[in-house]
Amino acid sequence: MKKFWLFVLAIIISFLPGVVGMIFSPGSGVSDIWYAALNKSVLTPDGWVFAVVWPVLYLLLGIALYLIFVDKTRYSKAQSYWLFAANMFLNALWSYVFFGLNMIGVALIVIIALIGVTIWMMRTFKKINKASYWLIWPYLIWLVFALYLNGAVSLLN
Repeated sequence: MKKFWLFVLAIIISFLPGVVGMIFSPGSGVSDIWYAALNKSVLTPDGWVFAVVWPVLYLLLGIALYLIFVDKTRYSKAQSYWLFAANMFLNALWSYVFFGLNMIGVALIVIIALIGVTIWMMRTFKKINKASYWLIWPYLIWLVFALYLNGAVSLLN
């Protein structure tokens, strides 16, 4: 039963940035007009794509965190937990900076930091549980795509 509650905790933690993102993202009413007026890349997906992709990625991150929670490794997990927390913070911060503050350039810096922390987190997770490492790859790929989208908005506006 303890493992079930650890799983629930890991999933809740991983979805926290999504809650922040929902507050500020288009469709929430806060930034609809501003975002709609921006020039965007031709590769910018429709809004529904983000609504599908992000929950899947948060779920994968939660499962990866759970695997770290329950792995009986000889390595210290403290660094993994701190990196995961930093990752969640930067993920939420990006939504706030981009959509809440409309600071596209600063958001670009945040997402670069987020990608760096994600890579560091992946390397740390890999030492503990290889499956958790592989579960983070789709997230990293999406972050690189988001970096491109953020960069395109920066250049086009």
